[in-house]
Amino acid sequence: MNRSDALTLLQEYTKSDALLKHMYAVEAAMRAYARKFNQDEELWGITGLLHDFDYEMYPTAPDHPMKGSEVLKEKGYSEEMRIAILGHAPYTNVARESQLAKTLYACDELCGFIMACSLVRPNKISDLEASSVKKKLKDKAFARNVNREDITHGTAELGIPIEEHIQFVIEAMRAIAPELGIG
Repeated sequence: MNRSDALTLLQEYTKSDALLKHMYAVEAAMRAYARKFNQDEELWGITGLLHDFDYEMYPTAPDHPMKGSEVLKEKGYSEEMRIAILGHAPYTNVARESQLAKTLYACDELCGFIMACSLVRPNKISDLEASSVKKKLKDKAFARNVNREDITHGTAELGIPIEEHIQFVIEAMRAIAPELGIG
């Protein structure tokens, strides 16, 4: 399991630039959390990178992420990774028991929301702060496809105060801002 192979798989299944950027953002957040929690950065990063790789091909529940999990199994990806990916979609009813699974769930929707916040700012992500993101979360018309409940539940499962979690993910995304188109 390495990033190069994961990228090949990702690009085989995903053509949408926006979806690719989302997965790069989640990968960055997951790698940052792996460092913070002293975990396997490659495992955590690749889990973030591949969590939605099947979404374009199988956009409806429960096909996504169930069909993707089968592809990952066939390709030899770990059960730990596959369980975390299955758990990021609440409708699968796969329990998020590992730190990896909880962190993926906590980062997924938040990365999408931070991306949306960055895209409407003159300086993109460079001066975005957690307080601005929290304020935008209250505006139900803004980025209405982002599930705020998943952000709230994920942050609670992670056990980190929401403002701290938001700022941490902003910093992780800021580190790859040019790649995300928000530099």
